[in-house]
Amino acid sequence: MAAAKTARGRIAPLAEEDTLSLGERAYRRLRESIVQGVLPAGHKISERSLAVELGISAQPVREALRRLEQDGMVVTLPRRGTVVAEVGPAQLGELGRIRAALEGVATALAAERMDAGSIAAIAAILKRMQAGTEARDTDALDEANEEFHALIHRATGNLFLMRSLGSLRAYDNLGRHRAVGSTPRDLPKALAEHKGIVAALKKRDPALAEARMRHHVLRSLVTNGVLPPPPRKERRT
Repeated sequence: MAAAKTARGRIAPLAEEDTLSLGERAYRRLRESIVQGVLPAGHKISERSLAVELGISAQPVREALRRLEQDGMVVTLPRRGTVVAEVGPAQLGELGRIRAALEGVATALAAERMDAGSIAAIAAILKRMQAGTEARDTDALDEANEEFHALIHRATGNLFLMRSLGSLRAYDNLGRHRAVGSTPRDLPKALAEHKGIVAALKKRDPALAEARMRHHVLRSLVTNGVLPPPPRKERRT
């Protein structure tokens, strides 16, 4: 669900045809509004104003804000009320490393649990990634990448892991939104990493799948400037 941008500090109302619960829809819309900077750090949150802007009652907004506070994306301050949290580079880096570890665990579980249909589905996503890389279509690649990770998360069958990764991916998107980001020359590298992950899934090799996914996530964090490059190993003379 993309958050439609209006004026700074204001967000678009929810569409009536959405089928998710109001609380879930409000949570996703507010989370994306924070990621995209529509609701910037330090912005004071008014539960009543948000309910009016979203076109819903206060209860689902209250539920969404409670979840966002658990995620660390909003905070309640004395004499100020609820505001959008300031997430600095150091915190983004820490959360990125945590996500890399959890993505690795999820991929290891997926290697053990994915059925033939899921393997075929992720192979089809990989073909779309190949086409998007060749066309340098970053929008198509972003969409395929989200589906790639979401499929792996679902294959684990672990609700706690899926929820944890869902929250952490919001911070990943926040980091990418702030950073310069990948250049076209980085796209083939990402494609090769995704191919390696799919190969490990097809081999039903949990250890290899976990290692390749963790490497992929950490490398992407370095590329996007969220983490510093690892120190170069000195060559022995």
